Amino acid sequence: MDAHDLLTIGEVADRSGFPPSALRFYEREGLLSTTRTSGGQRRYERSVLRRLAFIRAARTIGVGLDEVRDGLDRLPDGRTPTKADWSRLSKAWRGRLDEQIEALVALRDGLDSCIGCGCLSLARCRLYNPGDRAAESGSGARLLPPLLRRTPAQGV
Repeated sequence: MDAHDLLTIGEVADRSGFPPSALRFYEREGLLSTTRTSGGQRRYERSVLRRLAFIRAARTIGVGLDEVRDGLDRLPDGRTPTKADWSRLSKAWRGRLDEQIEALVALRDGLDSCIGCGCLSLARCRLYNPGDRAAESGSGARLLPPLLRRTPAQGV
């Protein structure tokens, strides 16, 4: 590979929108690989931009780093992933996206009906939680659809 085909960390950050700290983190986590110059500077193959786009899409829909790593580990070494490679990996996300869409529609409709009813009274509102009954179901916003209750540590 020609050295002119390699990108610096700054170039990758500019092109991908990820800060250099995220690139170093993803490298430590085994999601990206780099080569080093004789002075120890990172150099990335241009194909890293596709991997980063995959990571961004996966993280946006709540795919955890372990699942992202598993997917990226299935990609071929030494060649740029093809459309078929990405299609195969993203197929598993369809169900997750459908769940997210369903949860967001339920949230939207719940907010619309609550705001739209005009009662402005927590005592009468169907979303009100007298006596904190929802606490019996566990922590978090129990009245939200389950997918929207996940914490950042759970992959969102």
